[in-house]
Amino acid sequence: MKHIIAAGLTAICVTTGAWAQSSVTLYGSLDAGIAYISNVGGHAKWIEEQGNMQPDRWGLKGVEDLGGGLKAAFTVENGFNVNNGTFFADSTSLFYRQAWVGLKHDDYGQLSFDRQYQPSFWAVYPTDPFRGNEVLSPIAAADLAGLRDRATLATQYVSGRQSNSIMYQSPEMWGVKLYAMYAFPVTTSQPIASTSGNMFDIALTYQGAGLYAALAYQFQHGGQETVSLGQTAAGLPLPASTFNLVSTEHYTGALGYRFGIVNVQFNYAYNKVKTPANSQIVTVPGVGPVGALSSLVHPFSIMELGTTIQATSADVIEVAGIYRSVRGVQDNTLGIQIGADHSLSKRTSVYMRAGYMKNNGIANMSWPGVAAADGSKQILGVAGMTHRF
Repeated sequence: MKHIIAAGLTAICVTTGAWAQSSVTLYGSLDAGIAYISNVGGHAKWIEEQGNMQPDRWGLKGVEDLGGGLKAAFTVENGFNVNNGTFFADSTSLFYRQAWVGLKHDDYGQLSFDRQYQPSFWAVYPTDPFRGNEVLSPIAAADLAGLRDRATLATQYVSGRQSNSIMYQSPEMWGVKLYAMYAFPVTTSQPIASTSGNMFDIALTYQGAGLYAALAYQFQHGGQETVSLGQTAAGLPLPASTFNLVSTEHYTGALGYRFGIVNVQFNYAYNKVKTPANSQIVTVPGVGPVGALSSLVHPFSIMELGTTIQATSADVIEVAGIYRSVRGVQDNTLGIQIGADHSLSKRTSVYMRAGYMKNNGIANMSWPGVAAADGSKQILGVAGMTHRF
């Protein structure tokens, strides 16, 4: 009996020790607010908007110590709409935001697999005052404009996350960190029906003495997409057409400098058509041929300048100006957004946002999820709260 008890206690101690070396964390945020947006389908709207400051999400992340400095790690992260409880962006994907597993070592870095953020995203993220928010970030609006702007429909944009990917992150050495990713083709049905080609993405970042600097390069092989190519005279979207996406190179640079309570931020991205447009004719149902594929393929650039001010320990002010320019056509957008955040506690905050966008030519950039007509302008005002757990 003594031997049995001793063996049992030993097993408990060993198991407890193993548990002590592993951890799983549940985390997330809920964000809701009221928004006023002018010129939506020619009318102003008051809507309940979510994910304005923080994305509505919940996730699980875990680490297991395997010994010798080696650890297993994973993250799965869901996105949802707090106003109605539905999935965000893709109703077919439980973990739309992240779903990856990998190994990491303090001396050699991390190797991870599956759906994760791209190196180009990590290069820009610290230099956007609104942190690339998918609902209310000007840079997200400029990037996602590629989904609607006919002049760039076949020029691929940086989506921020990639499925079927392998990524390496180096340990930080003297403030320098390397990110490198290779991704295999992906077919999705939401938020748009598309098939992507293979992708390579690499970024190098530096941080130290108040300075942040980053360079990134991404190459996307050609793919295919199915979206509407315009609107009827009544302002309704035309039936969807399927067309080829051309191979695209993305060059990105980012800078930030913090002095005192002020962080000045800047980023620039150039999206270059790699393969020449062919003479394919795109047929729009009910309308007929709309011309050569080249009408959908133009290089474009996005430039953002902003600042983040830590006014008090509980108050932050953000300002960002954005300019999206499509080469070869009179198609550009100038916008500005300001924000103010006030922390009620470590987990709960209230916020306000205000913004303005002016489209020129056939540009129709708008805040994500809100439609805008070609050459239109929009005014935005939002107030809300967010809670993190």
